[in-house]
Amino acid sequence: MTSPSHLANGPKRDPEHLDPPFSAAPVEELLRLISKAARAHQLYLPNNPIYRRAIENLRAGFPPIWAEVDELTLTITESEIRWFDTPVAGEAGNKSADNLAWLFYKDGVRELTFMKGFEEAEVIKFLALIQRARKGSPDEDDLVAMLWESDLALVRYGYVDLLQEGGVGELADGGEMQPVGAGEVQRNMREAAQESRASGIINIADFDATLYFLDDREIEYLHTELKREYDRDLRVSVASVLMDIFEAQQDPDIRKEVLENVHTLMVYLLTAEHLSGVAYLLREVQVTVDRATGVTDQHRQQLVQLAERLSAPEALSQLLQALDEMTTLPAQSELGELFDQLRPVGLSTVFLWLRKTQNEALRPLLQAAAGRLAGANTSELVRLITAKEPEVATEAIRLAGALKTQAAVMALARILGDTNVEMRRLAAQALAEIGSPGAMQALDRAIDDSDRDVRVAAVRAMTARAYRPALARLEGVVKGKRVREADLTEKMAFFEGYGALCGDAGVAHLDSVLNGKGFLGRREDSEVRACAAIALGRVGTPKAIDTLRKAATEKDIVVRNAVSRALRGPGATES
Repeated sequence: MTSPSHLANGPKRDPEHLDPPFSAAPVEELLRLISKAARAHQLYLPNNPIYRRAIENLRAGFPPIWAEVDELTLTITESEIRWFDTPVAGEAGNKSADNLAWLFYKDGVRELTFMKGFEEAEVIKFLALIQRARKGSPDEDDLVAMLWESDLALVRYGYVDLLQEGGVGELADGGEMQPVGAGEVQRNMREAAQESRASGIINIADFDATLYFLDDREIEYLHTELKREYDRDLRVSVASVLMDIFEAQQDPDIRKEVLENVHTLMVYLLTAEHLSGVAYLLREVQVTVDRATGVTDQHRQQLVQLAERLSAPEALSQLLQALDEMTTLPAQSELGELFDQLRPVGLSTVFLWLRKTQNEALRPLLQAAAGRLAGANTSELVRLITAKEPEVATEAIRLAGALKTQAAVMALARILGDTNVEMRRLAAQALAEIGSPGAMQALDRAIDDSDRDVRVAAVRAMTARAYRPALARLEGVVKGKRVREADLTEKMAFFEGYGALCGDAGVAHLDSVLNGKGFLGRREDSEVRACAAIALGRVGTPKAIDTLRKAATEKDIVVRNAVSRALRGPGATES
């Protein structure tokens, strides 16, 4: 393949080896507007407001360039359009008809020059050529032939001859085509095929040497494009078109009809279990509500109600019921896209279905979706902590802890005063996970809770956070009678908490518990003494270590093991 020839009006600068005379931003914007206008030319009639707006925007993109130069020269590579060696359009590796670079390149066009006035006189004809090239069949002319036939006065172009090895052609105002054209090659192929049929045998190998026979890479490209076309979701395209019409047309009757179609499409997408399509439609509706002008309050309310109606308990329950009965579930990302569009009122319904679902594969998807919805609607999550339905309140408390929701601390603190033991346990665990000073302050009061699990959760949380304001309460328990009546787990939690917070000031009391003797030489209970040893290990100071060593030869196996473990602990090191 050779480089593009110089155009008919004489030698030109080589834009690939000169510095651009101004910023590439206006050129990039112009190419974007050309692509958008070409798409509008393909999809809409000339009297359509969307089409007219696209053309107006395109024409408005030229004056900033004409303010700098009188003509704009672009070079075309396989997948990019360049201006002074700067990519201004295209995408590497993209060989689809949507890529203007590839559309021109595959037909041999290597350079385009637009001259001042093109946007008013010839831009529509140019867009029509792009549409013909995208829709053209193999029997039709290529872009080089189309450009030649159109006889554009304000467009020059350079091309390479794809039919002659090393040949370079040029077409400009009044230029001529090369003697061998694509149409002639196609005719030769058809004649060869007819001769083969006349002989009774058709063999594709007979065409293998023709200039237009597809190689493996081109065949693979065609397969890819066909697959992409068949995989394209027309339902999503319908949603986009409806929203475009609603935004462009301000006639109330037209917008009313569009809204009726939108509601019908919504029902269809839900019935077809096309969750990503539902999410896309709801996103487009929100964008349209924010961007469209002249929208009446009634029409705005009808659009907003789409997401609100789907988030209502009855509608959302039906959707979750359908998901629960599915044998093949949608991807988590697809379900997440849908839940991102729900309103906060839907969170309680999701919490209920976390308990109701019989599909174990659905549960983690619902949990992930509930986390996304709750994270985006903290106030609703906090409100549901005190919901009347136990299933809803339970899930809200758990999620508040998992998300470390600071705003939930006050609501969780109120739950600690509830008569329901299970709810108090969940609240204590959630506050421990949040771990803020406010959460620790709420847990401080839970040290005196009537339930053992609540007390243990509170003490362990304050121990882990080294919450020193709790020291007085812990000291009162460790020095009182209550701890001696508790089970080993609770004893251990309180003594460890006390040891973690008291420092050397508490060693004397712990020494009296571990090594001291009472009336008639009686010692404390073995479990209490073992807990005191563990507490001294948490203190970890030289004074505490000396106290532990005094009990290293203790005869009681329970106490001796606890002392040994405390001396081996991370804080039990010699000074």
